[in-house]
Amino acid sequence: MANAHSHNGHDDGSHGSVKSYGIGFILSVILTLIPFGLVMYPTLPKSITLLIVVAFAVIQVLVHLVYFLHLDRSAAQRNNVIAFVFAAIVIVLLVGLSIWIMFSIHTFMMAK
Repeated sequence: MANAHSHNGHDDGSHGSVKSYGIGFILSVILTLIPFGLVMYPTLPKSITLLIVVAFAVIQVLVHLVYFLHLDRSAAQRNNVIAFVFAAIVIVLLVGLSIWIMFSIHTFMMAK
């Protein structure tokens, strides 16, 4: 009997095109060069520069997720997006709570 659900190791999600990889590459280069230029040639206050670098880093993560990892809102990618969001929440909790614990320990140790 032939299997009605044949899988070739790939799901039916989009796998990108040369155009989408090109757009992703160009956006990644732009999102890297602007913060690099702001750091190498400081024209703004340090706090504004730091804010811009962090914002561009977040945007670049989103560009990589969409253009290189092909995560989108389609039904084929729903499980991947859910797994990514769960992993991101766990990482944020682990890093955030670790920093909080270290800050608390430092604060209480310096108070004595």
